[in-house]
Amino acid sequence: MVKHLIGKKLKTTRLRNDMTIQELAAKSRVSSNMISRIERGLTIPSVEILMKLADAFGMSISYFVEEAEKGTVVVRTEQRRGEPIFFFEDKHQITSLTHGIRDPGFTVFCDTLDEGCSSGEGGMVHNGEEFAYVLKGRVKFVIEDEPQVLEEGDSIVFKASLPHRWENVYPGQTEILWVVSPAPNVSQ
Repeated sequence: MVKHLIGKKLKTTRLRNDMTIQELAAKSRVSSNMISRIERGLTIPSVEILMKLADAFGMSISYFVEEAEKGTVVVRTEQRRGEPIFFFEDKHQITSLTHGIRDPGFTVFCDTLDEGCSSGEGGMVHNGEEFAYVLKGRVKFVIEDEPQVLEEGDSIVFKASLPHRWENVYPGQTEILWVVSPAPNVSQ
């Protein structure tokens, strides 16, 4: 079980960093064959190898082993009881619906935006994909300089590598359900 968890964590971390096995091998000085075996859960790496791999990502060795000890494989969230993970001047509140899941490949959260709240002037750019579903209100997305207004019940999905931003254009609060992959590293 532990070797599968470490292997999955290594592969997820490598992919989040847009690295091939060969690139990680060169950076960590661990053979690509060993990395492949670890990722497939065929072997448990030695402490020395795990230290080299963790160092290649700028992390400590505990990053790979702590997941085997904490988290769960099932998370149930009752209505309006998600884990609060971000507040900004009471105008922007994000609540996680996947907090506590072990080694997530994606995250789901509800975003409550007060009137006029926005992500800012500049376009955000990062790895992965985003999906947004408007639960209530109206939000304007600008993706690659193309504005799109989403009403209640509308959704949008896009590559997060495209410059994007959003703004609540509703006269009141807008609520959005987000699915983001890969899961961002969000700490309280």
